[in-house]
Amino acid sequence: MTTNQKANPIGIFDSGIGGLTLTDAVVRKLPNENIIYFGDTAHMPYGEKSTSAIQSYSVKIADMLLKQNCKLILIACYSATSAAYDIVKEYVGNKAIVMNVIDPMVEHLHKNYADKNLGLIGTRQTVNSNIYKKKLDQLNDGAKLTSLATNLLASAIEEFGNKKIIDGILDEYLSHSSLKDIDALILACTHYPVVKSKIAKFYKNKTEVIDPSEIVAKTLKKELTESNLLNNNKKGQKHFYVSDYTESFANGAKIFFHEDINLEYYPLWDQD
Repeated sequence: MTTNQKANPIGIFDSGIGGLTLTDAVVRKLPNENIIYFGDTAHMPYGEKSTSAIQSYSVKIADMLLKQNCKLILIACYSATSAAYDIVKEYVGNKAIVMNVIDPMVEHLHKNYADKNLGLIGTRQTVNSNIYKKKLDQLNDGAKLTSLATNLLASAIEEFGNKKIIDGILDEYLSHSSLKDIDALILACTHYPVVKSKIAKFYKNKTEVIDPSEIVAKTLKKELTESNLLNNNKKGQKHFYVSDYTESFANGAKIFFHEDINLEYYPLWDQD
């Protein structure tokens, strides 16, 4: 990586609209950066896919982002992070910085939640990987983590956003006995911050709800700063690609960025 790559874009990918929560945080934290977002809407949600399938999708998307000359690739998906981060990092090599959404969160939890009782909700892929528990146990800081797979939630948010129909699904999941008596709840899926206010309301604002978006965006800025790759020239541009056009993604993008978003259909799976 060289300093003349400062104007090169940041590449961000997820399976659907969830990664837009993180992209929005990155844009607010780094308004001068050019952003390329790829939503693999043809295969959403990743949480119900096999590990090998997610690895295949992730490497293909990383290759596409490298062809766009991205200086940093952010895997904005917990399922893809748990299943494919190491493989993507190996594939990309020194062509770009590769970041995930879990390591910045683990560092944040280590600094701020030692000896606390933590709850986590995420997709089946994320929860079954035990990646959070493994990383927290290695730190041995006394934090206790209980995880619950909330399998329908991401798809429901993709379809209905923050509408009232989500309330019943949240009540069913959050009432689970494994999430009782927790000090904080980790939203381990990029879709979940869309309904953060509903989750906080369920807990009557007595349990902290941890949204990773700002934490990851802050770490990304630090990474670019230390690598001397911050772009300070002018306001950045945003480009959005999807592997399958969906109305929910188009509407979600408008809600997040308060502007008409041009979605470019990129049939990744037909590419050589």
